[in-house]
Amino acid sequence: MIVLGIDPGLANTGYGVVTRRGGRLLALDGGVIETSSRLAPERRLADIHAAVSALIEEHQPVAMALEELYFGANAHSAFAVGQARGAVMLAAGQHGLACSGYTPQQVKGAVCGSGRADKGQVARMVGALLGLAEEPRADHATDALAVALCHVNRAPLASALAEAVA
Repeated sequence: MIVLGIDPGLANTGYGVVTRRGGRLLALDGGVIETSSRLAPERRLADIHAAVSALIEEHQPVAMALEELYFGANAHSAFAVGQARGAVMLAAGQHGLACSGYTPQQVKGAVCGSGRADKGQVARMVGALLGLAEEPRADHATDALAVALCHVNRAPLASALAEAVA
């Protein structure tokens, strides 16, 4: 199972590709899609869409996991994140890829055991769970890998529950 995790943002969209092989979790790819504030918003969204489409084509994931929109005090920032999330979801839809969303607390809980874990704890656990030689340098990439890990760990349970209800 290959999962593409996304931490959406207009300036920085983190991505992480995770798979489970032989009971081990592995990172196949991870990084940040950066867009310049000098570009018009529609150009930035098109760039995010194109980059995510390329990731989907390269890795052929079976699912996409996105961090849910967090409504903080800055509504302008929340709208920009929502727009980036829409561009990412459009790329997934065009490739027939199912999307699942997870709140930051769900992701932290799945990776660290506590929904109140700080960024440092998340980075250490992502590195440990994926057997990385060093923690990812970019917070957005770390968050995207954590979202993918959350989905990989929850997918078997969700599938079993769906079968039990059917």
